[in-house]
Amino acid sequence: MKKVSGIIGKYMAVIVVVVAACALFIPASCLWIQTGWINYLLMVVMFGMGLTMKLSDFAVVFTKPRDIIIGCTAQFIVMPVLAFGLGRLFGLSDELLVGVVLVGTCPGGTASNVITYLSGGDTAMSVGMTSVNTLLAPFLTPSLTYLYLRTSVSVDVKAMFISIVQVVIVPIGLGLLINKLFEKEAEKVKDVLPSVSVAAICLIVGAVVSHNSGKILSTGMIIFVVVVLHNLLGYLFGFLTGVIFRMSVPRKKAVAVEIGMQNSGLATTLAMRAFPDMAMATVPGAVFSVWHNISGAVIAAILRRYEERG
Repeated sequence: MKKVSGIIGKYMAVIVVVVAACALFIPASCLWIQTGWINYLLMVVMFGMGLTMKLSDFAVVFTKPRDIIIGCTAQFIVMPVLAFGLGRLFGLSDELLVGVVLVGTCPGGTASNVITYLSGGDTAMSVGMTSVNTLLAPFLTPSLTYLYLRTSVSVDVKAMFISIVQVVIVPIGLGLLINKLFEKEAEKVKDVLPSVSVAAICLIVGAVVSHNSGKILSTGMIIFVVVVLHNLLGYLFGFLTGVIFRMSVPRKKAVAVEIGMQNSGLATTLAMRAFPDMAMATVPGAVFSVWHNISGAVIAAILRRYEERG
């Protein structure tokens, strides 16, 4: 089972792309996946993340806080600014702008730790940043979303806060608790967690894309261009942050990946729950979910070579 999970994890980008393509061009193949399942699927991913973590993973936050603080600050400055700026630059509609900004204001994606590891980056720092950003998300994500969108649309800050606590904080907390209380039992199931997470992510992508295939295709290339630029510029500015603050090469990689890869599944969930009258707001998160898995695999290969040179 460990070998199977390893193969699934290795080809995650390909698997997600295939599912997304089927959902987009043959919607009927994935319409059986209900959008109401997305919250629970995301909770499964978050629970799995918590199950692989220990309280000692947070030690880096206290022993070497400087780079964590810099990385987390950059996360919630760079990605929201890029999201809003690109949305305005390309003249996105209010609904699409909401979706792009939500992607920008959400914390780093759960896949960032894996990509950091594959790129030869500082995995402990990546885990630390993901953990801190996730804990800050209930407060910063609604606040930043309101800051950028308050003049365009009505933002339900309370609904967003509750959603993030329910979908992210509680499942991760339960995973941490179970790992603490039943460490030996939890260790036995860790080998299958990559497979479970990939399956859950594929179901989320399949549900969102298939139920919004017409809307996604009707947006043309504009939303794809914005999402790709948002992600790639996130990697670039993340790496430059590491350069400016003279971090080690592994830490530059960790910051670059963490900032570039967003929790787009959470953005999709928030779009549905906090902006129920804006169906198109789910589209950017769906597109980002597919794209950042592709770019993540590529950026890992590029950064791995940088390590060999540096």
